[in-house]
Amino acid sequence: MLSQLPLRSLPSQFGAYWRFIAITLLSWLLIFPLGVEAAQGIAQYGKPKYADGFAHFDYVNPNAPRGGTLTLPNPDRRTSFDKFNPFTLRGVTAPGIGALMFESLAVSSADEVSSVYGLIAEDIKVAPDQMSVTFRLRPEAQFSDGSPILADDVKHSFDTLMSKLANPQYRTIYADVKQAVVVSERVIRFDFKTRNSELPLMVGGIPVFSKNWGKKADGSHTPFDKITFEHPIGSGPYVIESYRAGKSMIYKRNPNYWGNKVNVRVGFFNFDRIVYKLYSDDAVRLEAFKAGEFDALVEYRAKNWAKSYVGPKFNNGTLIKKAFPNHNGAGMQGFAMNLRRPIFQDVRVRKALGYALDFEWLNRQLFYDQYSRIESYFQNSDLSANYEGETVPTAAELKLLKPLQAKYPQLVPEAVFGAMPPAPSTAPPSSLRSNLRKAKELLAEAGWTYRDGALRNAKGEVFRFEIVEDGPFFLRILTAYVRNLEKLGIKVDIRTSDFALHQKRMDDYDFDMTTIRFPDTQSPGNELYDRYGSAAAKEKGSDNVIGVQSPVVDALIDAIVRSETREQLQAATRSLDRVLWNSYYVVPHWYSPTHRIAYRKEMGYPNPPLYYSAESWILSTWWLQEVRK
Repeated sequence: MLSQLPLRSLPSQFGAYWRFIAITLLSWLLIFPLGVEAAQGIAQYGKPKYADGFAHFDYVNPNAPRGGTLTLPNPDRRTSFDKFNPFTLRGVTAPGIGALMFESLAVSSADEVSSVYGLIAEDIKVAPDQMSVTFRLRPEAQFSDGSPILADDVKHSFDTLMSKLANPQYRTIYADVKQAVVVSERVIRFDFKTRNSELPLMVGGIPVFSKNWGKKADGSHTPFDKITFEHPIGSGPYVIESYRAGKSMIYKRNPNYWGNKVNVRVGFFNFDRIVYKLYSDDAVRLEAFKAGEFDALVEYRAKNWAKSYVGPKFNNGTLIKKAFPNHNGAGMQGFAMNLRRPIFQDVRVRKALGYALDFEWLNRQLFYDQYSRIESYFQNSDLSANYEGETVPTAAELKLLKPLQAKYPQLVPEAVFGAMPPAPSTAPPSSLRSNLRKAKELLAEAGWTYRDGALRNAKGEVFRFEIVEDGPFFLRILTAYVRNLEKLGIKVDIRTSDFALHQKRMDDYDFDMTTIRFPDTQSPGNELYDRYGSAAAKEKGSDNVIGVQSPVVDALIDAIVRSETREQLQAATRSLDRVLWNSYYVVPHWYSPTHRIAYRKEMGYPNPPLYYSAESWILSTWWLQEVRK
């Protein structure tokens, strides 16, 4: 914890000048004790790439033209919205709110791992014992209403997000943060419950909003979980211009945005206006793009990319399609089973369901061979247990895994100590037929046998479950998967709904199986508690939709967040990967190492960074080469 030195009375022989110097020095020691230097950038491991005083990030164009309007479609599956508050559980937030209207104390760079640089904060100071971090705020930083961003506002933001009025995921992610302490008007300190090298970076990313957001004319406040269409008093570069609920969302640049000259924002947010148009489905959205209704589109469907991005405007160069490489970890995408359902409790059942997915057929018939199979929870990353091939656990991994096996033998199977088993394949000499035979054997071992026209247990109950999706996007894939499951005698119902209803079902864990997408990071940490931690499984709205409740997984996440070197992080993450993979919670899907983006020829962009999402890259660093009047 940062030292707090008492301000003692000074000897009378000190002149006024030296008394001033001494008081000033002691005041600074109260804020920043000796032994650690404040800096704009900090790194979880080693040193940050960029030294203090750097001009801008390498992956932006500092001279990008400014102006014009960027028009984008739905950034995800939402087709409507019913609130402007992105921090509460219920409802669907308007697109762009979080990225455009709220800044944080610090931001990460996209061309390195585990570093952050001050944004609202002028500099950052980690305590020598790593049990706290202190941020000094920029005097020029202000909210959209012109009021200064003060330490009180930062504390208010943190305390609100940690309250029961906000989405419970924040209480899980920041569970190891003890408190936010206002040191002075523009200095805020976060104290930690445990030593965790990621925590200083994590709290730097807390979104900051004004304590006056939701304040009424009579001085009373709307409860935070009741704030819906009250315009946010945010810290970001844009404010709301207008909107049509369920149709469009329009932002305009805040002319008084304070961050324009801050080095970590040079080359960012180059448009005067940003417009989101919401379309009812993918086909309508694609046709709208071809008709010139918006400027760029990220495509996730391989068939569309191969077959639908054609026509005169692509031929004459008015519209351009391009696959941009990235070095992102692929993370995990797949059909996730809800472990809260008794039907999925047996690991042999979960393993059997994986044999029914014929990836090779899907890739050939539906994906035009554009994908590779996911075979790790940290795919395409050096944190994956199979990154270096089919290797057995290292000595560092065994040091973590062996004690856990001794304590929880049923949760750490022997398979964890071998090479990572590949995802089921139908490539020769394997086949779908042989895979379904393996599935049938596993199901029989678990007490499920085929009789009277269906797969049944000893009580005669039919093996039946429902797959829920937030639209028709996966129907062709689901139909192929269900067809194979039916060959085993399994009955499957497919249910699609709109984004809002689907999100509510996810928040309430009201499903049997669904498609999940867990994006990877280059340095995973506390977010894993929300994704796989036992406590999160009991909190509605968490990322742990699977319902993992395992002391082994909890212990390995602990090891990840306690890692002090990249080598320790690799050992802990690979150990977790082995345990999750051999638990068969998910029927793994596929991934691509590129972002598929189509855009109008007027759009300009810098070289892509190493690690980025396509939507945020377009939103934050692209520009118009010719500003339209």
